[in-house]
Amino acid sequence: MKKIKKILAAVLLSALAIFAVVGCGSQQTGSGKKVLKVGSAIDFAPFEFQDEGETAYQGFDMDLIRAVAKEMGSEAEIQNIGFDGLIPALQAKNIDVIISGMTINDERKQKVGFSDPYYRSGLTMVVRSDEETIKSFKDLKGHKVAVQIGTTSANMVKEMEGVTVTELNTPADCFMELKARGVDAVVNDRPVNDYYIKQSQAVGVKSLEDKLSAEDYGIAMAKDNADLQKKINEALKKLHDNGEYDKIYQKWFGASK
Repeated sequence: MKKIKKILAAVLLSALAIFAVVGCGSQQTGSGKKVLKVGSAIDFAPFEFQDEGETAYQGFDMDLIRAVAKEMGSEAEIQNIGFDGLIPALQAKNIDVIISGMTINDERKQKVGFSDPYYRSGLTMVVRSDEETIKSFKDLKGHKVAVQIGTTSANMVKEMEGVTVTELNTPADCFMELKARGVDAVVNDRPVNDYYIKQSQAVGVKSLEDKLSAEDYGIAMAKDNADLQKKINEALKKLHDNGEYDKIYQKWFGASK
């Protein structure tokens, strides 16, 4: 009898252990929906940001990834991760996807897979209103420029001859450095620059029309996760076809794409 009790106890413990493992590995919400774990650097308005006093993350990317997850029958669970830590977090399988105004380029393609492009951007710059010597990117030689660390703008500006580059954590830090006269210009994605000037009603600065490049943003996932890549691309296509993408775009940029 004692032997039978011991066997039954061992079976029960094994079952509980299996249940615990399954429970920990489950990626479902209380409502039964699957969870899509999303990484984003929440400091890139109007794509991703958090207003003071608000708990939910806001922005074009945030609305888009929630819509993508919904099309996939999932719920987006968004984590705020520094931009330079996003790809390592993906490679460590701490997150499933990245959406963070991330430019699709060959260097990143060596590390991650990308969805079809969901947004076309380009690099522009902001200078002080009294700046007369900088009118285009070719005028940056001999000047100090602020960029956000780990971004395409940082990489491209560092390749410019005779430009002193200051890498800072967020676009807001870059604009503060410009207004404090620590740098002569800020280089960033055009919608970020324009949104900053519009929302903050910034005085003493101006955005220049010269554009350095055209860039496609994509949603990143593990290189070997072709199934997830396919599902995300299908969801993006549905959002374009049913008009939901246009609604999200107009909400944040006020015009048709």
